Amino acid sequence: VQLQASGGGLVQAGGSLTISCEFSGGTFSRYAMGWFRRNPGMEREFVAGVSWNDGSTYYGDSVKGRFTISRDNAKNTVYLQMNNLKPGDTAVYYCAADLGRTAQQMSVSSLMGYWGKGTQVTVSS
Repeated sequence: VQLQASGGGLVQAGGSLTISCEFSGGTFSRYAMGWFRRNPGMEREFVAGVSWNDGSTYYGDSVKGRFTISRDNAKNTVYLQMNNLKPGDTAVYYCAADLGRTAQQMSVSSLMGYWGKGTQVTVSS
């Protein structure tokens, strides 16, 4: 399984950005997907997860109500729509995948079987 994140960039506070992660090398519909983020010297933080089967979602407290995770099984892609961005959202964002997990299980980074390279999101004040 390979994961390729893209779509990061520079955005002003209050703005929106959507990043995506393309999945290859497996049957996408069998994998739960998630997003994590990390700044240098900081712990990796769970952002959002989506289940493999029913599309249920789960979010980290700091992004609830502002971020939306979604998946398109026809395109083997998971998206993270980020609204009302804040400078504190600045980080490298990583997508992760694991077989058959629930959305909530995707919040546990040690369970993730596959990681993509990150995409940088920078929010200016």
